[in-house]
Amino acid sequence: MQIITGFHAIEEAVRAALQQPEKVAGLQIYCAKTGPRVKKILEQAKKAGIVCNDCNSSHLDSLTANLDQTARDHRGIVLVSQEDAKENSVDFDAYISAEQNSNDKNTRIVVLLDSVTDPHNVGAIIRSCDQFGVDLVVLPERRGAKNSEIIQRSSAGASAWVPTAVVPNLVRAAEMLKAAGYWIYGADAGGESAQKAKLTGKIALVMGSEGTGISRLLENTCDGILSIPTCGRLDSLNVSVATGILLYEISRQNRQ
Repeated sequence: MQIITGFHAIEEAVRAALQQPEKVAGLQIYCAKTGPRVKKILEQAKKAGIVCNDCNSSHLDSLTANLDQTARDHRGIVLVSQEDAKENSVDFDAYISAEQNSNDKNTRIVVLLDSVTDPHNVGAIIRSCDQFGVDLVVLPERRGAKNSEIIQRSSAGASAWVPTAVVPNLVRAAEMLKAAGYWIYGADAGGESAQKAKLTGKIALVMGSEGTGISRLLENTCDGILSIPTCGRLDSLNVSVATGILLYEISRQNRQ
């Protein structure tokens, strides 16, 4: 069971259910307050066919008791999903098969997250992925963020829209992307300036943890390493900020 809090996250989950009825199964809303924003959410939820239940705040407190401190701030409304599967989860092998069998040569963007264990960072990255039209986010089965509730809230609802795939081996995933025509770029402070690199076509962007960066084997699969020119006194940017900047540059080049 997944517990979703935060107005943005609930609103986007409801919007996704409106557009994709198969997402409605197993969803229920529990509500203890009826302010203007909550009323709007309830109206849309009922249109989508989501069951809405009146309750008191203590019931919402019990539903959110095991969540992160920030996520426990339910603000009077909680969305409960009986599904354990991640939102918008896709099969990576099926994605690659579709790419290899497609004659479409348009741009594609895939983001691979290597050992990014902070769910707040993963959520923020997914939010940027939504804004810059990323086609797929690839997460590792191990050495990755696991708290889907925090990811959903930190993404401000973007996790309801951005397709994600969980794979057992990121190196294998990168190699499969390369075979499907993607250029693989990692991010590191010592790399080539992203402004000077050619980032058009099918691009897979590999982001590593702030502590250890990209693993050696995964870095060896990269066609190039990108950096972001900075002038600050700290060693590096937060991984979610860096991802947003690099995605902007990829998007900018593909719009030219």
